[in-house]
Amino acid sequence: MNTIGIARSPASGSQIIKRMSYRAGAVLMAMSLSVLCGCEAFFPPLETVAQVDVQRYTGRWYEIARYPNSFETGCVGVTADYELMDDGRVSVLNTCIEGDLDGEMRTVEGVARVTDPATNAKLAVSFFFPFEGAYWILELGEDYEYAVVGEPSRTFLWILSREPTLDESIVEGIRQRLPDRGYDPNRLETVLQDTDQ
Repeated sequence: MNTIGIARSPASGSQIIKRMSYRAGAVLMAMSLSVLCGCEAFFPPLETVAQVDVQRYTGRWYEIARYPNSFETGCVGVTADYELMDDGRVSVLNTCIEGDLDGEMRTVEGVARVTDPATNAKLAVSFFFPFEGAYWILELGEDYEYAVVGEPSRTFLWILSREPTLDESIVEGIRQRLPDRGYDPNRLETVLQDTDQ
């Protein structure tokens, strides 16, 4: 699987703080989701896809749109790289480019595990043990070309694509279906990606 290569050079104090900030944001997200999703019964039911082939789901995903959140503020060119591990868990590498596409790259690493083996559509992601956040696959393209990811509280939402762009008709179809799942499509913000890749 392709992962992102990052040149290792001495980091300045501000670079270290920014990397810590991205990691801290991911930790806060996981903590928040641990609290929210631990009370799954308090939220309206949220249907996931019927079946996910985890091996097929691995690889690189580009973030096309998301609900605003504190840990991705100012992030563009966001990608997520997933790789199946020998123990059945999935390694996670999230990458953000700060400010604009020429900005500094920040990464955070985590691990995901399937929590619903009947469908493989519900996972728990941890960036900082023992805190975990729900990662539910709500929609998945027939060829795994796009995915919609959310969680029971409807606080977080992501539209992902295998390519830096996603056909507008697909995005619009997703937006139209979101209210049926309890999501407000007006909260979605588009994520700038490098379309020259």
